[in-house]
Amino acid sequence: MAFSEYGSFDGLGLAALVAKKKIKPAELMDEAIARAEALNPKLNAIIFKDYERARQLAKGKLAKGAFAGVPFLLKDIAAFAQGLPSRQASRFIPATRHPRDSYLVAKFKASGLILFGVTNVPEFGLVASTESKLYGAARNPWNLAHSTGGSSGGSAAAVAAGIVPLAHANDGGGSIRIPAGACGLVGLKPSRGRLSHGPDFGAALDGLANDLVVSRSVRDTAATLDAVRGFMPGDPFAEPSHPDSYLKAIKSKPKRLRIAVTLKKLDGSPLHSDCVAAAKTAATACEKLGHIVEEAIPSLDQPSLMGAFTAFWGGGLAAGIDAIAKLTRQTPSRELFEGLTWALYVAGKNVSASEYLQGKDLFNGASREMGRFHQTYDVWITPTLGRPPEKNGVFDFDNTDLTKSFEPQIDYVPFTAMQNVTGQPAMNIPLYWNRDNLPIGTQFVAPFGDELTLLKLAAQLEKSNPWFNRYAKIRV
Repeated sequence: MAFSEYGSFDGLGLAALVAKKKIKPAELMDEAIARAEALNPKLNAIIFKDYERARQLAKGKLAKGAFAGVPFLLKDIAAFAQGLPSRQASRFIPATRHPRDSYLVAKFKASGLILFGVTNVPEFGLVASTESKLYGAARNPWNLAHSTGGSSGGSAAAVAAGIVPLAHANDGGGSIRIPAGACGLVGLKPSRGRLSHGPDFGAALDGLANDLVVSRSVRDTAATLDAVRGFMPGDPFAEPSHPDSYLKAIKSKPKRLRIAVTLKKLDGSPLHSDCVAAAKTAATACEKLGHIVEEAIPSLDQPSLMGAFTAFWGGGLAAGIDAIAKLTRQTPSRELFEGLTWALYVAGKNVSASEYLQGKDLFNGASREMGRFHQTYDVWITPTLGRPPEKNGVFDFDNTDLTKSFEPQIDYVPFTAMQNVTGQPAMNIPLYWNRDNLPIGTQFVAPFGDELTLLKLAAQLEKSNPWFNRYAKIRV
């Protein structure tokens, strides 16, 4: 039996229906699968299906977590689930099913979420648009000609289209916030150390990357953070301080905040007028809530930082590919990778230890500058993207010239990588749509360890400027 009201609930809302026995988890799963089958041919959001096992799990004993019985999708990068493959959109990685869950996935399952598929990504999650040779392009539910953003683009498309209320995402340069911005969703990148990447990884990308979800409600994001935060023995970072429950804590308003808003790029060059309008809309909404807002910009040497960031990404990519090569007894070669991936791999093989450590010093300098900046400002507002979501096919990811293939990404997403550098929490909040009815995301950044301020402010904005019932064009 179809559950026509499925899309009008967030994850916690669906779990409440299950808890009150108003619907069975198996019925929710059937509805999610039906929606996936109806919409995925248009969206290309889901690239691996695990329907029958999910149906059996939905009929069995549920974990007693906040999301008990809620259908869920896992991104095809870094979070490993027993019985599911993780190819990272690369032809170089075989479709081998993992023998066990990673710590994060075990926590997702303990919260009651039921996995039934894996979502589309760009190759190795390297770029801001989900268009790999292996899987093909994911398409934005707001306009199928446009990109979902990347690298959590398949997850964002599935949530925006109403297939699931929330889905796994991760972020090494903006990959939660960018697709959330492009698809009109909530997307929080937690602070460095907030959750574990064990047992397979210590610090993902040497601390640049972190995981959580894209969702349609602030409370789902807060409840997910409650469910998955925390470290396991042997992790390289200690978890920053936190409330007993983010979900409970966001019920109270934040203090009166002093907020900076930036309306140009870090080098002073202009942003697209839609992105400026989105940031101004966010600033005005914050002022109406009683917060103090003024235009300001931190002093960050973006060219130097992005040079170091590219070296980190290249070095990390090279290490990852070489590790896979040993496990699979393959030899990396150009024809097995997209052009950008191969070029970054080759560049990464040539990064010296000296360059790598100098990059870490640059990152530390940026962290110090943001620490200084946040002595004055509680929150920093920027556009999430430098211009509206591009159409699929605009970027050339098969060019081995990094100047032509990778640098245009930096211009497209001029802010998000900075928070990966500094380890700060940062969050896309969907407050603005342009004349073409495309979401134009706004990023909110807080001091290291202060997800609570972001979530409290987001909850305030969700109440004063609601977005939950604003639906994408392609949707059941």
